[in-house]
Amino acid sequence: MQRATSFKPAGSVADAPDGVVVLPHDGRHLRRKLLHLDNGAMVMLDLKEPVLFQHGDRLLLDDGTTVEIQAAEERLFEIRARDTLHLIELAWHLGNRHLSAQIEPDRILIQRDHVIRDMLVGLGAEVSDIVEPFQPVRGAYHAHGGHGSHGGHHEGGHGHG
Repeated sequence: MQRATSFKPAGSVADAPDGVVVLPHDGRHLRRKLLHLDNGAMVMLDLKEPVLFQHGDRLLLDDGTTVEIQAAEERLFEIRARDTLHLIELAWHLGNRHLSAQIEPDRILIQRDHVIRDMLVGLGAEVSDIVEPFQPVRGAYHAHGGHGSHGGHHEGGHGHG
């Protein structure tokens, strides 16, 4: 069984991966775990510190090959606002409730929660059920154990927030 003790950020490896592991957002915060790849192989991930992996990050295996981490499709709410200010206000309400959110220029994605949906609709938002990969914004307290604080397990800078 292959072992991975380091990684590279998304976009930093040009070669095609030798395998893929698909994980939901809450399954991408890892330190040590046996991963089952799409090709049936298994890889033991063994990092010194926990890392919050992003879609497209690559695990570096002992033999020099790589495995790509992909974000799984998840059941989400897509939130749309009347205008930019309204979108900012909706984001504030979600943040005030400490909800994970993927914030984009014209929409916000959150995991489905019908109580929150009712609140958003009451605030004038348009809320739709969708299924797609979820890449929430990492909060200020997620700097430790995420990219950039893992003691040089990869090279190169990148802006994941």
